[in-house]
Amino acid sequence: MPMIRTVVTENAPYRVNQRDLVGVVRNLFGGEYEDIERLLKVFGNGQIDSRYFAAPLDWFEKDRTLEEKNNLYIEEAVRMGSRAVQKCLAEAEVDATEIDAIIFISSSGLSTPTIDARIMNELNMPPNIKRMPLWGLGCAGGAAGLSRADDYCRAYPGANVLVLCLELCSLTFVRGDKSKSNLIGTSLFSDGAACVLVAGDKAADDDGFRIHANRSALMPQSEDVMGWDVRDAGLHVVFSRSIPSIIEKWLKPNVNEFLAALGKSTDDIQHFIAHPGGKKVLTAYEKSLEMPASQTAISRQVLSEYGNMSSPTVLYVLKEFMDRPMKTGEEALLTALGPGFSSEMLWLEWVGEA
Repeated sequence: MPMIRTVVTENAPYRVNQRDLVGVVRNLFGGEYEDIERLLKVFGNGQIDSRYFAAPLDWFEKDRTLEEKNNLYIEEAVRMGSRAVQKCLAEAEVDATEIDAIIFISSSGLSTPTIDARIMNELNMPPNIKRMPLWGLGCAGGAAGLSRADDYCRAYPGANVLVLCLELCSLTFVRGDKSKSNLIGTSLFSDGAACVLVAGDKAADDDGFRIHANRSALMPQSEDVMGWDVRDAGLHVVFSRSIPSIIEKWLKPNVNEFLAALGKSTDDIQHFIAHPGGKKVLTAYEKSLEMPASQTAISRQVLSEYGNMSSPTVLYVLKEFMDRPMKTGEEALLTALGPGFSSEMLWLEWVGEA
């Protein structure tokens, strides 16, 4: 079975306290809502203390074209992505010549050639690495990237695969969008990158999480739950208020089917590695799967320190688990939900002593 060997993260350059954003947002939205002070409470109630952005706060106070946003996305994505790849290779003690494939995940900017190609050129990586750029997976992208790496390494047991998730969600902010969805997104979304080395049976030789299985699921006719609307001014966030209730009703049967196929049940989940889409999303996980709040404590910690970075966020949570003491045989469910509406899940088992 393939193994998750190494996880590294790379923060965007500008750290912002949540309270500092309130004044900026008040100026932007204050004239649109008579109850702006009530709405601004979402910034304090979301259990987020700080976030990282690709640009300083004053950059967002001016109207920006889609071209301006996307040019900055490409520039910063190549910088952050290159650093993440270098850190991952160094920590794993693997040379770039030993990498067989790169799976690049992003949904917050556009680039052709894709960012992974630009990074390969930036780092002078071997030209025959197989590239698999995936766009549009949103918050489910981190788990989906691991799943596709798992699939690849099962087909090629000697392979080393890099999964690079990189999102600059802050750059999608549309100053002229006064919708409540944009306000909520502004209170949650942030920027970050994570890089993971997944190795096949013949390449893995140290501690890490073995991947036993993965599962993808798509809820029919749910395109309007989460995603982007592409307009002249940029990517406008689609964020349904019904997401927590959808999770409560839909997630458990989906999880039960996955675990039953493995001869498992929710009682076997020792560690819950979940994408923290927001405070209400984590509460919905707990209600749906009937688990204590202690199971989402690490996800809540990541949400507090980094906000919702979309696809890389679950990998930040994964890194926290991998950096803590684990015993051989301990098992975990890794999951993330995204546009579609969709879910990605993996069943993991720790091998080796941390």
